[in-house]
Amino acid sequence: QEPTTQNNTLRVVPKGQTHIKTSTVQRQERKCKLMKKKILTVLFLLTMTLTACGGNSGDPIQETSEEQEAKEPTDLTGTWKSQDNNGAYMEAVISENSIEINWISDGGKTKSIYWVGTYTAPTEFVEEYSWTSERDKEKTDSALLASTDDTKDFLYSNEKISYEASAMGTTTTVELTKE
Repeated sequence: QEPTTQNNTLRVVPKGQTHIKTSTVQRQERKCKLMKKKILTVLFLLTMTLTACGGNSGDPIQETSEEQEAKEPTDLTGTWKSQDNNGAYMEAVISENSIEINWISDGGKTKSIYWVGTYTAPTEFVEEYSWTSERDKEKTDSALLASTDDTKDFLYSNEKISYEASAMGTTTTVELTKE
């Protein structure tokens, strides 16, 4: 073994091998891993606080079947948002046949994909509705904070959309209200 010096650090490298990674690159890799852990921790804490803020304001007024028949199908398209927690929240945009959910942080300056998948709209007026979304793997596979579930179940009830989100082994229910 021959001693080598690099950045004022003495390292012993077995004879015949070259030192591939410099200590600077190793420090950058450690910083990157630490930053990813910090982001996941913040997002985990965000989802945990979101569940504590939910509630029900009471029973909705029941309508007769004639009034329900005269109504248009329930329209869930548009932008939905979870409760803001110090500039961090989840935001969903539902279009005709897709749903995209993003983690939003830094007061809206940072946006990270959580879910991109299919959306099946209700065909009649409903007060409760559920659907199973299939993940768009092409749009989510390379996203660091995206869910890796193949499908995700969504529920519309009491004018809110809810779903389960998981981070670091903990699952919580996220509730979104329409903007």
